[in-house]
Amino acid sequence: MTPRIVVIGAGIVGTSLADELTARGWSDVTVLDQGPLFSTGGSTSHAPGLVFQTNPSRSMARFAAYTADKFRALTHDDGPCFDTLGGLEIATTEARWTDLQRKAGWARSWGIEGRLVDAAAAAALHPLVDPDVVLGAFHTPSDGLARAVRAAEMQARAAQARGAVFRGDSPVTEILHASGRVTGVRTPHGDVPADIVVSAAGFWGAELGRTVGLTVPLVPMAHQYAYTGQIEALVGRNTGASDASLPILRHQDGDLYYREHGDRLGIGYYGHDPMPADMGALSWDADGDASSVAPPPMPSMLPFTEDDFAPAWRESARVLPALRDSKVESGFNGIFSFTPDGHSIVGEHRDLAGFWVAEAVWVTHSAGIARALAQTLIDGASEIDLHESDLYRFESVERSPAFIAATSAQAFVEVYDIVHPRQQRTALRGLRRSPFHAAEVALDASFVQGGGWERPAWYESNAGELAALLEAGFHLPVRDEWSARHFSDIAVAEAAVTRSRVAMYDMTPLTRYDVEGPGAAHFLQHLTTNDVDTAIGRVTYTLMLDERGGIRSDLTVARLGADHYRVGANGPLDLDAMLRRARAGTPDGSVTVRDLTGATCCVGVWGPRARAMVAPLADADLGHKAFGYFRAVRTYLGAIPVIMMRVSYVGELGWEIYTDAEYGGALWDLLWEAGSDHGVIAAGRLAFDSLRLEKGYRAWGHDMTSEDTPADAGVEFAVKDTTDFVGRSALAARPATRRLRTLVFDDPDAVVLGKEPVSLDGTVVGYVTSAGWSATLGRCVAYAWLPLDTPLGTAVSVTYFTAALGATVSDDAVVDPAGQLIRR
Repeated sequence: MTPRIVVIGAGIVGTSLADELTARGWSDVTVLDQGPLFSTGGSTSHAPGLVFQTNPSRSMARFAAYTADKFRALTHDDGPCFDTLGGLEIATTEARWTDLQRKAGWARSWGIEGRLVDAAAAAALHPLVDPDVVLGAFHTPSDGLARAVRAAEMQARAAQARGAVFRGDSPVTEILHASGRVTGVRTPHGDVPADIVVSAAGFWGAELGRTVGLTVPLVPMAHQYAYTGQIEALVGRNTGASDASLPILRHQDGDLYYREHGDRLGIGYYGHDPMPADMGALSWDADGDASSVAPPPMPSMLPFTEDDFAPAWRESARVLPALRDSKVESGFNGIFSFTPDGHSIVGEHRDLAGFWVAEAVWVTHSAGIARALAQTLIDGASEIDLHESDLYRFESVERSPAFIAATSAQAFVEVYDIVHPRQQRTALRGLRRSPFHAAEVALDASFVQGGGWERPAWYESNAGELAALLEAGFHLPVRDEWSARHFSDIAVAEAAVTRSRVAMYDMTPLTRYDVEGPGAAHFLQHLTTNDVDTAIGRVTYTLMLDERGGIRSDLTVARLGADHYRVGANGPLDLDAMLRRARAGTPDGSVTVRDLTGATCCVGVWGPRARAMVAPLADADLGHKAFGYFRAVRTYLGAIPVIMMRVSYVGELGWEIYTDAEYGGALWDLLWEAGSDHGVIAAGRLAFDSLRLEKGYRAWGHDMTSEDTPADAGVEFAVKDTTDFVGRSALAARPATRRLRTLVFDDPDAVVLGKEPVSLDGTVVGYVTSAGWSATLGRCVAYAWLPLDTPLGTAVSVTYFTAALGATVSDDAVVDPAGQLIRR
């Protein structure tokens, strides 16, 4: 017997989910909406439907590709549900043309057909474009126009044929629950019982979440859409079943996009200031007819603001000269959901079992995310990684109303911006600072942020170390403008000093939890893949898998007592997983999980002189025999109580040194003074990343995700078949099909940043996940997904913008592969 499902929202997400669930045999599905079916008054009802599949996120690109393919196969009585018109993105500036070259690389990496074309070819594909103002374009033949309301209706019809029920004009007024679990929903027409409730309410989702104590971090924003008058060049062109025949068009230099409506154009504009919607002012006009060319008001359609659109019209007429004889005849400001990082929000309420959300999902990704959620509900995990869209990916400070409002507004502004992968936000900085922050400022640190934390990327105080390297004849790559942006060669010097002397790294932002109680060992033994039921003082590298055997995280687990473990994790998603497992698996309270990241701090001291620097301070023997690798010791440095773990993500002798936050400033000063005779420096995140790449150490979320098995990612050593861990049976049925390999570039000036396509004999076979310039090798080192049988020594080509860079497949660790440096 399948569970009873209630889906709130009959827009494109709710209907897609009902179709995906019922297709998998869960037929007891009821979909409710406050508006009429299927133009319900939400974002789906007015969505322009442009589906551009290429995205810097591989997951989002795959969601879009599935959505396009699914809708392409649907047919409505009124015509197709998807017009495969192709997509065309034009560049009118050199910066955009360069960015389109990068985008073409993403498409090749993700398996999306696309090509760069010159201005003449762009005008041939879309005759309204003026080739004299265009430098070039990126053309993707399989992109197109989703007819969102038609697609919603046809998926609903398919779900109904399998037993699903759809009810319009049925607003949900209350989520019913008892004993920490949903029991149904209340509507004006009566209660509907449910075992699972999914909120697919779109921009109403945040308010609905608040009724059950859940923060859904989205902001409804108004976005301008205008309809032109008749355009002579389009008259008589679109006479068939579709009102469009030209490629969907993006002019991102102008924050604009275009699609045909018969002999008119629709124009979308993101160049205006963010306009957050007042939810209290949104209501349904029951007399509205959403089928006309310029739909009248509905809850998601606000009055058009002509003054805001004036720059858009001037720019449109410049790029599309045919508009000069037309004008804006009508328009509206449509409501869409924006989130702090631009991704969707999917997941289950941790404190109300059975209440799920699927919000801030645009038409482009709708069916793909619906399928992922259906797989998660039925199978326990999705085949496409969802961590970028997970409800609990945000830290506590990032769930504050002020943070959500400010960063969602920035996400709106940056929709069509050229965003560098190392680019940092400017708003709401300095929210989380380690106890070492003042010392780092004094050393002129350049900060980046992550999870709200300020993290040194490099220190200008180390400029002298760079000068010394250059004086000694050290070669640095001649970087192009893109790879040099938000970067300093000082980071290379910091990495070199770490290998030659000793450096201090602020590791405070690394997430850490205490897992305690009489059931702690059994709990972690079941949750993770390695044997953590070890002697006190042992540190273990281990993995958390999902139910499909994919890697949901990697962890370090230190046993500090018989019933006490310290877990080093990757972020709030790990805490969420642990809390859920602890609650479900140990209802007797024999396990507690506490986040103590902010209450503690950590400094990493690594390098060949680390022992000479730290040992005189320690109330413990720090020799290799007494304090071996992957061990933890409670001791004192001076008068400061610390936990020292002999682990090293940079592959050098040293420790992660933890103490309570109140002692942090004193700990830094103590170590800094002790290191003065050993040439200690403070080093930043960029050096840290390049050093870990030299050692073959993976970064979860970049180099491996839930789509990958341990064998795929090269971390199968962390799996012990003797333990009964989550995902074990599924893992046994998933043989490795590809392998994450290390590449060393042939040219010492070659630099890549990640996500570039990798080719073998002219065919794309994989893509780069992480990359950094190795101070030890004097070459760029990268990780890349390649076919499983690719041998060491294979020559490959990596496409960086339009340049083909040669590289060689190498051992996972290109520096000290035997691990001798960390065991000195």
